[in-house]
Amino acid sequence: MTDEMKIAAIGECMIEISARPSDGCGGGMTLAYGGDTLNTAVYLARLGRDNGIKVDYLTALGDDPYSDEMLAFWQAEGIGTDRIPRLPGRLPGLYTIRTDDEGERRFHYWRSASAARELMQGENGKHLTAALAEYDLIYLSGITLSILPMADRAKLFGALDHAVAKGARIAFDCNYRPRGWPDEIAARRAMDQMYRRCHIALPGLDDECALHADILHNEMGGEAAAQRITDLGADEVCLKMGAAGCFVQQGGTAELIPALADIKASDTTAAGDSFNAAYIFQRLTGASTAAAAAAGHQLAAQVIQYPGAIIPIERMP
Repeated sequence: MTDEMKIAAIGECMIEISARPSDGCGGGMTLAYGGDTLNTAVYLARLGRDNGIKVDYLTALGDDPYSDEMLAFWQAEGIGTDRIPRLPGRLPGLYTIRTDDEGERRFHYWRSASAARELMQGENGKHLTAALAEYDLIYLSGITLSILPMADRAKLFGALDHAVAKGARIAFDCNYRPRGWPDEIAARRAMDQMYRRCHIALPGLDDECALHADILHNEMGGEAAAQRITDLGADEVCLKMGAAGCFVQQGGTAELIPALADIKASDTTAAGDSFNAAYIFQRLTGASTAAAAAAGHQLAAQVIQYPGAIIPIERMP
């Protein structure tokens, strides 16, 4: 590892309004900020703070007070924000989240005017393309892809190819959300284009089965899904399977890494995002895929015992 390793996480952070089922519709709502790649960036920044790893978040924000608060929070977590454009008149997207008694979530989104949708447009897109070539690793998700118009998505693919040619590696989590896509075919095509560019694939089995119901079934386990992604060109695949653990495949070897047992979930928000952060951190610092997956399970198990996406820093394992 070099003296300083630079990571870029690309995506969207949104205003989050949450309520517990017992609160009903009339109260108990709380406001926070969340996004899948942002969650991963926060945990990566915490893990890398004393280990020579610098994390930047790449998105676009409005010129509103909510965007100001987002930037302040990220900076407090040690995340670099110098490359985030502020778009006059734009706002962050918004979503609501309800969590049931088992810790599972339901989401509703309002993001048509989100500033992050314009991330690859005009001069901002040119600046981002040039900037990506400076990073050692670039992390993004299927949600990152889904917020971009098709032409801008193509620009992002070109920017990633340019960065890889300069030595960057790509980590990607499918994180499939059907409502973010015009149809399943468009989502499949975009995800597979990413897997062809991907060095570290971090998908979830549920997402892969939802996208490829014609060839994959959950009861098959992770082997078939991991092999499909490997065949597309990913160097290593860590397929997350919830309580069943994860299936890791690299260089012709495959291994099932069990999750921690007897962990009671309070809120599963950011379970996968935090897992990804620990896995990436461990791989960047020389750990094996098995050790990285075990660390991912450990952090995710801690995160799901607390409400919300980001646990108090003193509760980091």
